[in-house]
Amino acid sequence: MSFDLYPAIDIREGRCVRLRQGDYDREVRYDSDPADVALSFEAAGASWIHVVDLDAARSGIATNKDVIRRIVDAVSVPVQSGGGIRSVEAAQALFDVGVVRCVLGTAAIETPELAEDLLSLGFRVAVGLDVRGEEVAIRGWEIGSGKSIFEVLPRFENTGVEAVIVTQINNDGMGDGADLEGLNKVMAATDLTVIASGGVGSLADIERLASLGTGERRLGGVIVGKAIHDGKISINEALMSARR
Repeated sequence: MSFDLYPAIDIREGRCVRLRQGDYDREVRYDSDPADVALSFEAAGASWIHVVDLDAARSGIATNKDVIRRIVDAVSVPVQSGGGIRSVEAAQALFDVGVVRCVLGTAAIETPELAEDLLSLGFRVAVGLDVRGEEVAIRGWEIGSGKSIFEVLPRFENTGVEAVIVTQINNDGMGDGADLEGLNKVMAATDLTVIASGGVGSLADIERLASLGTGERRLGGVIVGKAIHDGKISINEALMSARR
């Protein structure tokens, strides 16, 4: 299984931003246009672009659909997108603008049958489980679900879901490294492809993630946002680290 790098573009009010530990009051805003950023990621060698509509994640209203459309139109590599996808119609709207794979977050907890509905329509689906410790958070990370990630994972086994994206909120945007122990536990608990998110701040962090696992079980990839936007690491360097 390959280990893929997913450079991330988080969108709030039409602009590129990053949040620290999922806190909307601890926002770092970037001046770059999201479509230009996506194009630069592709030019640097990225084979995927990961997009999150932070406004939709919080409200369920897809206010940044036109921005996502511009990102998709700007690049030829596949785009996966999440944030506020809580109905077939919301997912359809993203696929209509060219998104290749949607990421279900809150809906994975509140209406898990949505994943199966989308898969039955031929759509590609990943599940995003954002956790504080082991508890899954929902609605833009602002509410605890009361459910452990290990309670949720079995629901999506053997359904056709392509991957589970695990974000450790306590690490996200901090640049202090990923939750390696937690990721190992998740990989031991599911046969789904696991993609890591949250905490990457250096090339060494990517190298550790690329080699994480036991036996033939390895991570499927990593989502990196703030470290790239802040210029701490480049796409080229990150890709080389991911392949070591």
